[in-house]
Amino acid sequence: MTETGNPSQPANVHEYTSSHIQVLQGHEAIRKRPGMYIGSTSERGLHQMVYEVVSYAVDEHLAGHADAIDVTLTADGGVRVADNGRGLPVEVREPGGKSAVERELTDLSSGSKPHTGYWVSGGLGGLGLCVVNALSNRLTVEVHRDGHRWTQEYENGTPVTPLARNEETDQHGTTIAFWPDANIFETTHHSFATLSERLQELAFLNEGLTISLTDERPERPVRFHHTNGLRAYVARLNPYPPSLVHSPAITFESENQDKTISVQVAMEWDTWSPGELRSFANSTRTHEGGTHEHGFRTALTDLVNEYARQQGRLSADDKDITAAAVHDGLTAIVSVKLAHPVFEGCTRTRLGHPEAGVYVQRVVREHLTRWFDRNPNEAASVIRHILDTPNRHRCR
Repeated sequence: MTETGNPSQPANVHEYTSSHIQVLQGHEAIRKRPGMYIGSTSERGLHQMVYEVVSYAVDEHLAGHADAIDVTLTADGGVRVADNGRGLPVEVREPGGKSAVERELTDLSSGSKPHTGYWVSGGLGGLGLCVVNALSNRLTVEVHRDGHRWTQEYENGTPVTPLARNEETDQHGTTIAFWPDANIFETTHHSFATLSERLQELAFLNEGLTISLTDERPERPVRFHHTNGLRAYVARLNPYPPSLVHSPAITFESENQDKTISVQVAMEWDTWSPGELRSFANSTRTHEGGTHEHGFRTALTDLVNEYARQQGRLSADDKDITAAAVHDGLTAIVSVKLAHPVFEGCTRTRLGHPEAGVYVQRVVREHLTRWFDRNPNEAASVIRHILDTPNRHRCR
C-alpha cells in the first residue's frame, strides 16, 4: 500500500479527480505563463509590451483614421502611447455589462480583435491590450470619443474604477499608459535605442505615419516620418552611394483582386555590404522568414537566371547562378499585409501563409521583369555584379 506523501511511490489514480485540475482564465492565465503570450519575460518581452500597444495605433492608421503616434517613456518607469485615431469604443452592450474598452483590456478572446473595422491587424491578433494589461501592475486608459473624454484605471489586469465620462471635447484618439509588473519581468528598464529602431522601422513601413518617441529619464525626443517609405529604409541600410550597383532602389507594390493581400518591395544591390533581406507581415518583423521570403527569393533567382541567358551572359551549358550569388550585396525589404495571416509561433516570427508566398512570387516576377526591360543599362550592371560573385559557380 502506498504511503501518503512518499514521492518515490506512484500516486493512487483514484485520488486524481476533477478537483485537482486548475482552470486559469483571463489575466490569471496570462500572468501564470507570460512567455506564451509575449515570448519571454526578459527585455525582449518587455519591449514586446510596447509594440503591442503601438500596433493598435498602427491599425488605426492602416484603417485611415490616424496619422500620428506619440510614445513616451515616463520618468517613473511607465510607457505612454497616444494616437489621434477614432478612440477605442466605449459603449456598453447591455445594462450592467462591460464597456467595449473594458472588454478590450480584459477579455482573452481567441479570435480577431473584439472591435472590428481592420482589414489587416498587427500584434497578437486581438490579445495585445489584454496581455499588456494583465502583465502591468497599473494601467490607465484615456479615450477621446463621442464628444467626451473617458477614463479608467486598472491594477494587475483588473479594473479599479469604472469607465468614467468626463468633460466634453471635440478631440479623438486613445492614450494608454502602463507600468510593467516588476514581479514578472526580469527588468523593467526600457531601451531607448531598441524602441527607437523599431518605431523608425514602423514609420518606414507605413508611409505618411508620424511616430515620435520621448524619453523623460532624461528627456530625449525623436520623430520619424517617411513619405517614401521602403526606399528610404533601403537608403538607410545602404549608406554609401559610391558602392551602389544601381540607383535609386527598385520599388514596387501590388494588391490582389480580393484586397486580402498586399505586398511592397524595395531592393538595391551594392558592392559594399554582404546584403540583407528584412521581411515583415502586418508591420511585424518576421525574423525567421516564411512563405513571403521564399516567394521573393525563388522569383528573384529564377528571373535573374532567365534574364542572364536571354542576354547571352550564360550559355546553355553554364550552370544556373546560385541563390547565394543573386542575393550577395542585395539589401531588400519585403512587406506584406494580410487580412487573415497565418503565423508559426506565438510571437509571429515566421509566416506560414501559402497564398502570400504564391502572390509575392508572381508580383516579383512581373515587376522585376518590367524593370529589367525598361532599364537595360542598370540591369546589365546587376547581372555583371552577380556574375562577379564568388558563389556563382555553385549549383543551386
